[in-house]
Amino acid sequence: MNHKILFFCALILAAAPACASPALEQLSSQTRALPAAAAQAAPRPEALKEWTIMVYMNGKSNIEPFALGDLNRFETVGSSEKINIVAELGRSKGLENDTTADGDWDGVRRYFVTRDADKEHIGSTLLEDVGARDMGDWKEAAAFLKWARAAYPAKKYLFIIWDHGWGWIDPKKPGDNLLDGQKSISHDFVTGNYIATTDMGKIFKEAGKVDLYASMACFMQMAEVAYEIKDAADVIVGSEEVIQLPSLNFEDFFAFMAANPGAGAEAAGVSMVDTFREMYARPEYQDMLEKTKYGVQLSAIRAARLPALAKKTKTWYELAMAAGDKPALARAKAEVLRFEVGDETTDPDKRISFYGDLYNFVELAGRYAAPALPQGARLAAAGEDLKSFIAGDLTIRNAWLGKDRTGKEYSNTHGIAINIPGRPGSLIEYYPSYSKLAFEKATGWDSFVTYLKTVGD
Repeated sequence: MNHKILFFCALILAAAPACASPALEQLSSQTRALPAAAAQAAPRPEALKEWTIMVYMNGKSNIEPFALGDLNRFETVGSSEKINIVAELGRSKGLENDTTADGDWDGVRRYFVTRDADKEHIGSTLLEDVGARDMGDWKEAAAFLKWARAAYPAKKYLFIIWDHGWGWIDPKKPGDNLLDGQKSISHDFVTGNYIATTDMGKIFKEAGKVDLYASMACFMQMAEVAYEIKDAADVIVGSEEVIQLPSLNFEDFFAFMAANPGAGAEAAGVSMVDTFREMYARPEYQDMLEKTKYGVQLSAIRAARLPALAKKTKTWYELAMAAGDKPALARAKAEVLRFEVGDETTDPDKRISFYGDLYNFVELAGRYAAPALPQGARLAAAGEDLKSFIAGDLTIRNAWLGKDRTGKEYSNTHGIAINIPGRPGSLIEYYPSYSKLAFEKATGWDSFVTYLKTVGD
């Protein structure tokens, strides 16, 4: 079998081949039919539990085996007297990496996650088969969230979107679906649809705010993405970079929640980040990162502080433009830690990629600033203020490991990425939707992006 590491890039799709993944090897190719009896009705809890954890798992793509595998990982802990875990799982037939495991059904099903020791088959309670739903439609995500809250009310809520993701961009896509033999860059491979960045906030406006939101997906911890959902959750967890398999450390995170059901959103977010780091620090995953030349990163941020981030970012870049220190900005563009939008073939020096760490960019621009710059003192103060805010106020926890294929350390991540133009080049086609983003409307950052395009090579 030819194995691949498939990167979770949630809400929107792109996958890159690499080496073998331990997660795929754990999946069985054997089939087991689900019970023929009708799906069970969702049991009404007698007492309000502390948390309901809701996972929206779109496996209707080339990562179907990993969706099944992660649901099995949920079952190592399962729901408890204090915690509900529910999942909406989608899968399809006929796509790349299709598996016949667990009955080879297709469509969308909802499960109440229960504990069992069988890591090869899903043993959780099947609550409902909802048929051929479009998991690339924000309305379906909202419908699941509303259903789960009504069926399993709790004191606190965690909502996870699990799938591919591409940060703020909305990739262009053909109108044909993959089952008709056409290639697609969409989120739901069957429908050819995905949830656009500007649609993310609509999920929560329709279904209600949650305490903690997490993207189990690549590139989603960006200022542009987070700002769209700043009113959707108290804490937002995500990665600035590609998330490699085996995704998050669900086993230890759910174990923490089961042992600490009274934990608040920040404590839960910290645990999600800390358990992620612990898992990737294990020797087998350190070896994987070295072989694939990737680092990993995950952070938890305070959503309520995003308006202040926008204000401080605007103050800094306006002063940077007024100062006109293009040599310093050129060096910052060249040296900032950028994330893997392309690969060794399409972006050999990793200089075309346009996703970079905001703190690191501001830090480098300040380091290389001309000493007698007009307004230099004000610019330096604004840069220090912005960095201090990101590290001490916005970011609750930031975890990182490793270095990228150009040798840059992931210690240069600080919890939030942003659009930083690189060298001219096309890594992926996407719609010109930046002007529609709430972060752009609040900051005018695109004017600085335009300015940076005139700086350096």
